[in-house]
Amino acid sequence: QLCYAAWNCADPGVMFSGTINEWHTCPVNGPIRSSNPCSEFFFLDDSACNLASINLKKFFDEEKGELKTKEFMHAARLLTIVLEISVLMAQFPSKAIAEVTYKTRSLGLGYANIGSLLMLLGKPYDSSDGRALAAGITSLLTGVAYQTSAEMAEKFGAFQDYGQNKDSMLKVIRNHKRAADSAEDSEYEDLTILPKKFEAEKCQADIVEESRKAWEIALKKGEEFGFRNAQVSLLAPTGTIGLLMDCDTTGLEPDFALVKFKKLAGGGYFKIVNHSIPSALKKLGYSQEH
Repeated sequence: QLCYAAWNCADPGVMFSGTINEWHTCPVNGPIRSSNPCSEFFFLDDSACNLASINLKKFFDEEKGELKTKEFMHAARLLTIVLEISVLMAQFPSKAIAEVTYKTRSLGLGYANIGSLLMLLGKPYDSSDGRALAAGITSLLTGVAYQTSAEMAEKFGAFQDYGQNKDSMLKVIRNHKRAADSAEDSEYEDLTILPKKFEAEKCQADIVEESRKAWEIALKKGEEFGFRNAQVSLLAPTGTIGLLMDCDTTGLEPDFALVKFKKLAGGGYFKIVNHSIPSALKKLGYSQEH
């Protein structure tokens, strides 16, 4: 009933508080009690983060049939810096939210349109290949963002509350690195529920390689300089911004219809067609006539 209700109203369902708090980078500041309404951001009470999403389709090399890894990494690095600047420039709805955000400097870098990327690759969304690619891309994005955050800490100092949370945050980074490395269960620290093992062999090879390098550098630099940001990444639904970004699918979701009708606030509808369909069908071996 809970799962059905969450699906039916498109709101968050059950929050697994134990697991969420075991991956919490700032437990000394207090527990994570809840998420935001869209359920992508889990952090302290009165916290906020500014979001940015990368359209994965823009980084797809159709000739090679793979993600342009180096270009994607450059975008992740650049947007981490942009979001760090935005912490100083943002306007918040209350003094408390402004203060917590300023002390922790949490960021919300993510991506959208993985549904279309998988269609272009001819991979089923609900498959181990699809999950492995999503895991690899998410790991790469987050690893590069934390690496960039540690490099900014080297120049400008760690976030204000890093010192009191240092041990917990480094433990979380070590656990992330282990997940990227497809570590054995016994290697994780203080986790009740272990993450599903990353099937690296089913992911694009250079994504795996670069992801593992990024986490290694992030941990090494983090141990020395700390991090500029308590959190760096999340995966937002990207409903409205996805339209403006020319995404055929939103956030981490599959496409729920190949042709969609969107109701407009001022009356009427407009029709959205998934532009990845011709390329996806070609990849699957269909002829032009089909």
